[in-house]
Amino acid sequence: MVVWFRRVRFLGILCLCVAFSAAIGYSQVHAGTPAFDINKMSDMSKYDPSSFENPTGDVIKIGVIEAFSGPGAFNGQIFYNANCWVAYDINKRGGIVVDGKKKKIAVIKGDTQAKPAICKKVTEKLCLEDKVDFLWGSAGSHLTLIGQQVAGKYKKIFMNPLSMNESLMDGKNFNRYTFRTTITTKVIGLGLAYFYSKRPETKFYLLNQDYSYGHNVAAAFKEGLKKYKPDAQIVGEDYHPLFLKDFAPYITKIQASGAEVIYSGDWAPDGQNLLLQSRQMKCMLPIANIYVDTPAQMIAVGVEGGVGMVNLQDYHMTLGTPEMEKFIDIWHNSWKNWTDPYDTHMWEWPISSCPKTIILTYWLWDVVERAASTDPEKVIATWEGDTYKSLCGEVHMRACDHQVVRDVYVAEYEFPNRFYDNAAAAGKPVVIPAKFVTPDIPADLDRCAK
Repeated sequence: MVVWFRRVRFLGILCLCVAFSAAIGYSQVHAGTPAFDINKMSDMSKYDPSSFENPTGDVIKIGVIEAFSGPGAFNGQIFYNANCWVAYDINKRGGIVVDGKKKKIAVIKGDTQAKPAICKKVTEKLCLEDKVDFLWGSAGSHLTLIGQQVAGKYKKIFMNPLSMNESLMDGKNFNRYTFRTTITTKVIGLGLAYFYSKRPETKFYLLNQDYSYGHNVAAAFKEGLKKYKPDAQIVGEDYHPLFLKDFAPYITKIQASGAEVIYSGDWAPDGQNLLLQSRQMKCMLPIANIYVDTPAQMIAVGVEGGVGMVNLQDYHMTLGTPEMEKFIDIWHNSWKNWTDPYDTHMWEWPISSCPKTIILTYWLWDVVERAASTDPEKVIATWEGDTYKSLCGEVHMRACDHQVVRDVYVAEYEFPNRFYDNAAAAGKPVVIPAKFVTPDIPADLDRCAK
């Protein structure tokens, strides 16, 4: 009898333990994906990127590898603002607890001048002299490759929120310290091809920058058309030097080609010059793009020049969610106090690459906060395979090649709109689900075959 009672009591306790363990397991699985909480943002009304001041003392340092001078300096202006916005917000909340201490974030510039040799030099300086904990950048895949090589050498976590070449994360170039939070050229091509598979246009002219990124973004679109719109025609294909001043010869060819759409992955200032000069030459064809979307250029070409433009992004402020609407209000109210060079219509609303990279940079710091450390190994362990609910959709960091997988958005520019009385702006975007635009897993990356 005693033995029977003991067995019953043991089984009862065991059942309770199993039930308790199951409850804990259920809680862990269903507690929710880490997410950006718009309601926890600081008061940004006093923020001004022109007068951002780094905190002093024991801080976390992030080095921004970008062109802050030379023909690509506008990119530095954009992405310095992105990092300062996030740092200002987090610092006002008191910072992040890492390695047992609550620390604030300092943003350190590394001026590449968009030149490879200088990029290597300044990135090494950020690591060796400035002692940054993290690296961030850069516009131009050729520069990003240098940045991630230096990051691998000095074991610094490097966030790539901008450069899209597939080759950056292949078997030859991948390193464990680099994480790409942006989409790839393959995603751009597949996404825009999928978008046009639902549209009547069939004749496309491809015009892109003459380096690896430009060629890859063109090849991806051609692949996408074969997959999603096999009746499409490529009526012309050209590649131009970076920082081109005169697009007239190319535009003349486009006008004679019978094209219905110009497809271009050009980034600043080339994308802006292409749009402006095409409109000056009365070429009003829509440009299917990723970077030809800044307010300044839309205002410069006027309503007629902007209507019908098609922009693919991993961010669009016109999603219409309550969280996005609140972000728009926070941004616009903050902008009212910004000073030169951020006091123009370019910055009035959260459009284009700056807010996109703000959202992704919050992901970086969320990962660091959950890792509770700046130790690269702890950050890697937290970020690999991570899923995060951003302000603009759920993002997943593929563990084997550190590549983000996500939905993308395609918006057509329209007028009238709620933002500008003298320019077209993005309408409500079409959502392209991730399953239609998933980037390839690198076939030559051994760790992905395991």
